[in-house]
Amino acid sequence: MEFNSDTPSHPHFLSLNSLTRCQCGLIKGHLFDMDNRFNEVFPFFNPLNPEFKPGNRIIDKFSNCFSFHLFSKSNDYLFKNHIQQLDNLAIESSNTLSNTLVITDTSIKNNITSSIVHIHIHNRPVIKTFYHVVNITSTEAEFFAIRCSINQAVYLQDIFKIIVVMDSIYVAKKIFNPSSHMLQKQTALILNDLRKFFSCKQENTIEFWECPSKSNWKLHKNFDIKTKSFNLTPLSLNKNSWDFSKKSECDNIVNIWKMIFQVSDLKGRNFMDFVDSDNNILEPTYSKGGIWL
Repeated sequence: MEFNSDTPSHPHFLSLNSLTRCQCGLIKGHLFDMDNRFNEVFPFFNPLNPEFKPGNRIIDKFSNCFSFHLFSKSNDYLFKNHIQQLDNLAIESSNTLSNTLVITDTSIKNNITSSIVHIHIHNRPVIKTFYHVVNITSTEAEFFAIRCSINQAVYLQDIFKIIVVMDSIYVAKKIFNPSSHMLQKQTALILNDLRKFFSCKQENTIEFWECPSKSNWKLHKNFDIKTKSFNLTPLSLNKNSWDFSKKSECDNIVNIWKMIFQVSDLKGRNFMDFVDSDNNILEPTYSKGGIWL
């Protein structure tokens, strides 16, 4: 790791530039630097939380109490079959008082994230919640919606099965990821709620069902329209989440790269253009939910 020796006159107290050469020499690993251009909310890590202790984790003690049902894009038959299963879940939940159907949806417009959580029991909504947050990523917003929905659902009386329908099931899988990541603090809170729910009754379970917006499943589509139609004008300055700030930086780097290498004179004689299977030129990118570079 390289440290910039050109220290500003008043460096931020969290900046790597505020470290002495001796302190820099003692660092053995990765550090997050404070960029003064961003007013950030920093991530919080808690690897010693009991929920992440090997042998005591949810995936160790209650592995048969949760499941994931992914949406298949391979053919029309599997697509229709998945939609039919969602319909059956809705009917099942409407006919029994022991199941609760949780539907979540999130959308982002002009850096304003809107999230909706509806919890249904016996064909009637018992909890309706709407959130809006400024300057966070879609992953953070979806994770927050999951946390709120689970926190409310697990404390409902006489509920044995929680069915969560959402359009980004990969976010839900982060709940059971024992490694350190930006949403670790939220993960610990969700796992604590699920532990109480699973420990209460042996038959208690939770299922996560994927439902992309393009599937147009009736119940989810209604919420998708609501989140996308919401308009909010921030009245004051808002802090950025750390992930949102890094995304903005990466977007800027990618845009600069595109502008530079669209001019053929700057490519150089030996510059090679790589293309994909459709003969489109490959460009720098980053994976959703991956590590910012």
